[in-house]
Formats: sequence, structure tokens, C-alpha cells
Amino acid sequence: MSDQLLLDMSEDDSLGSVQIVPEVIEVIAGIAATEVNGVKSMHGNFATGVAEKFGKKSHSKGVRVELTDEGAIIDIYVILQFGTSIPEVATKLQTAIKQNVNTMTSIQVGEVNVHVVGVQMDNQEIV
Repeated sequence: MSDQLLLDMSEDDSLGSVQIVPEVIEVIAGIAATEVNGVKSMHGNFATGVAEKFGKKSHSKGVRVELTDEGAIIDIYVILQFGTSIPEVATKLQTAIKQNVNTMTSIQVGEVNVHVVGVQMDNQEIV
């Protein structure tokens, strides 16, 4: 794995190093998002859809992370449950993701951009 794909979290080199790959941040953000009321599912790409057909669960589905000098920028793509307040759910998503990523990794999150890509009713196809 190249050093460019690792985030060095070491504050004290006397004990060794701690490195976090961006995919870990994606998984943390994805799990935090699915726990927010009003989120029906995450929206992934074609590859994650095919993998799920074969039984492989992707916790980072619908999450993109960019690491910058100011912190992490997280883009999340969600499908919400019909009847929920989109601004309210989006705010809850931003708060939950920011808190979980910061608590688990000590990485500062600069932005959480919520992309609502669909609304779904119970037992209905995604609109």
C-alpha cells in the first residue's frame, strides 16, 4: 500500500505509528449514516450493486472521502424514506457522521455534503 493512501495519526513516535486508510473513514461514515432515522438506504455505484447481489455487504456504499489539509471532506449519497423532512435528516446525517469520524479517528471533518438521490416508500421501487 502506498504512503499516499495512508493518513498518519502518530503523535508520539516512541510507541510506533498509527495509520488510517481513507476506506476506514468511508465505512465509519456509512455505518453512521444508516443509523439515522429517515435514511432508507445508501446509493452506490454499479460495482457495489453487483457485489451485493453476491452477498457481499459494502458499508462504504454511497460514501466518498477526500483528505485535505483542513480535514476530511465527506460526500454521502442517500435514499430517504418518503414523508421525512429532508433538511432535518440531512442535518442529522451531517452531525452523526462528523461526530463518529472524529470520535473514532480524531480526524477533523471539514464538510459533510449530503446528496439525496432518491425517495422511497415502504415496499416500493426507488424513485
